[in-house]
Amino acid sequence: MRFKLKRQTVDTTNNIISGFDTFDLRTDALASIRSQAIESFRKTGFPTTRHEEWKYTSVKEIAEKLASVGKPMASGQLSEETINQLLLAGKEVTLLVFENGLFNEALSSPRPNGYNIKNLATVLSDDTVKQYLGQIAVPDNESFVAINTAFVNDGVFIHVPSKIVVEKPIHILYLNSDSSPAMTRNLVVAEPESSIQIFESYHSLNATTIGLTTNVTEVLVKRNANVTWIKAQLENDHTSQISHTQVNQEKDSRFSSTVFTTGGQLVRNNLHIRLNGTNCNSYMYGLYLLNGEQLCDNHTLVDHATPHCESNELYKGVLGGKSTGVFNGKIFVRQDAQKTNAYQSNKNILLSNDAQMNTKPQLEIFADDVKCSHGTTTGQLDDEALFYLRTRGIGEQSARTLLNIAFAADVLDHIELETLRHKLQSIAEAKLMRS
Repeated sequence: MRFKLKRQTVDTTNNIISGFDTFDLRTDALASIRSQAIESFRKTGFPTTRHEEWKYTSVKEIAEKLASVGKPMASGQLSEETINQLLLAGKEVTLLVFENGLFNEALSSPRPNGYNIKNLATVLSDDTVKQYLGQIAVPDNESFVAINTAFVNDGVFIHVPSKIVVEKPIHILYLNSDSSPAMTRNLVVAEPESSIQIFESYHSLNATTIGLTTNVTEVLVKRNANVTWIKAQLENDHTSQISHTQVNQEKDSRFSSTVFTTGGQLVRNNLHIRLNGTNCNSYMYGLYLLNGEQLCDNHTLVDHATPHCESNELYKGVLGGKSTGVFNGKIFVRQDAQKTNAYQSNKNILLSNDAQMNTKPQLEIFADDVKCSHGTTTGQLDDEALFYLRTRGIGEQSARTLLNIAFAADVLDHIELETLRHKLQSIAEAKLMRS
């Protein structure tokens, strides 16, 4: 189906293409994938609310902000004191700091030996980068992936050799201090029998920053490797974020993702996982706590392409004020993916009559020997549980907060990093008390 776009959106699309045409690609190591990506964007343009995948989320304002992509951004406003206040996983981490999408080496940790971890801008000609960048998260029919691929400049490249267990967690800290769009790209390759934990957090320098962050992450989890990925979106309520994470898993691998969202005016998270080998395990957890006029849109896709794999998914939301939540989760089981176990659950609590939740769990199953289930609930707090706490002498407001905290704990309890788990629990409690 072909959609007619508004004139303003067309102009923005043309501005982005014109900005790309000024690039000199003659010595660019990524010239080929950049050109392919911009051609893909030229064909698709920006999605509208007429597209099923963007039915509840208008990207008009984001498209306008992206018109200035590629222009110089402010930097050098950060201090070590500011960064220390944002070390949610503690100081015993390997830290990489990005300000407005640009790597800040002075505030980052020295890179350790034993595995390759660098800011992407310094390794664009690396053989592994050229082999995988843009090949896991492809730009076809994904406008924001296409723009990111065409204009990618910096981000994180992590390559873990075979049988290496990275003991220290990686903390990628993004801080937005400018209104220009910040664009980053992550590429993680975990070789066979390796293991790594990665935590990325997003922050605003102050409460009035009106920014836009777009991020694409590509993860390749090879045979019997283990990757844990935690994302905390903590920006102010004026900032928007578009995030796309694509994971490919090989035989006997394990991938775990936790997405924690309390900040942002408009947040869109795409998480796509493809199980390419037998005996893969995937775990996806999400918690979004919204109030005011915030909008959080989570889209997940698990592609069971091979037999004997398992995926578990749990997303929860607490929505107050005039906030809007969107959950669109799809489990796709191919014909050859026999003995698949796949479970999906989305649960939501609405704290006000003006909050709304749009949820759409989906199963597409083409194999006959599988165990798959999905379900969703949206409602208010349990009156019986609330009454029980009130009879124990707990005030109504405190009782509601306690029940909401208990509701959210199911997701946060899956975070193995103790310091980080406690920090995020405190942030969640503070947000719920305000709601």
